[in-house]
Amino acid sequence: MTKPPYSASLIDHPLSFQDSLIAWFQRVAEPHPWRKTTAPYEILVSEVMLQQTTVQAVRENQRYEKFLEGFPNTTALANATEQEILKAWEGLGYYNRVRNLQKTAIVVNESHGGEFPRTLTELSALPGIGPYTAAAVASFAYDLSAPLVDANVSRVFARLFDDETPINSPKGQKIAWERAEKLVPENGARHYNSALMELGQKVCKNNEVLCENCPVSSFCQTRVPLTLPKKKPKAQTIEITEYALWNQKQNGDLLLQKGDGSRRNGMWTLPLISKEEALTLPLLHESKYAITKYKVTLKAYQAEPNSIYDGEWIPLSAQDTLPIPSPMRKVINELQERL
Repeated sequence: MTKPPYSASLIDHPLSFQDSLIAWFQRVAEPHPWRKTTAPYEILVSEVMLQQTTVQAVRENQRYEKFLEGFPNTTALANATEQEILKAWEGLGYYNRVRNLQKTAIVVNESHGGEFPRTLTELSALPGIGPYTAAAVASFAYDLSAPLVDANVSRVFARLFDDETPINSPKGQKIAWERAEKLVPENGARHYNSALMELGQKVCKNNEVLCENCPVSSFCQTRVPLTLPKKKPKAQTIEITEYALWNQKQNGDLLLQKGDGSRRNGMWTLPLISKEEALTLPLLHESKYAITKYKVTLKAYQAEPNSIYDGEWIPLSAQDTLPIPSPMRKVINELQERL
């Protein structure tokens, strides 16, 4: 797509840019539940949950609302067991996010009297909170003039400034944050930052641009928006295969293992076996899933009768209460229905 040249300098007219963006946002903003609150804890939960998880996935299953029902405040989250928080996070993946969220709740309770700090510096000092999350809480909860950059904002800036610097490079991120800092308004940062991200979600999208609907098209320097942003090549995808064991008694008890590695620490899975062990067993299930740079083929095999394997026998009544990774949960559900 080719678009007309821009007609207004964003740097020379930042107030006009901000006003146009905010006015548009107030007309079209999606009624996300986290936009109906200014409570810092609730804002933090939404920001952590939306890291590496789509808005659609969080909204469709009411994951945000359900999590807050179970852990309505920092005290409830701080006092929860690891199994409780992992179960509540099941299906969202990247489980260290909820562990760090709990660490934050503990620090807020123990070091801040249950009240979230109100400055960027103090927010950034909380465990697991980086520059983006600190800025999000500062602007969305307190309406502080805090710059904010996510993937949508990086893409929008690259097109607005017709910048070919790869947005996933250190230099590209530095430039984006510098621009965000210059453009964030002194007042109204809450709506401005939301509007900037919404623009990237609705109009200035990754593989589609709706320039005719853009409230700030007159400030946009690029004439070929779909050629931007530039990115450094992604790391090569690594294909791996997981071999799992299906061992269930007639009464429904299922053999499961509790993970202790960095990826599935505290989560329950079917026992994992070696490729050599799997060669002699009947294949029951095969599926694929992706996580970060890995493309995983998951295979489940029928255990040999009367053989001894590592794991714990979990009663049928308790299986739904355990935190189990989504790909493994799908295998369990399918095999329980089929066998």
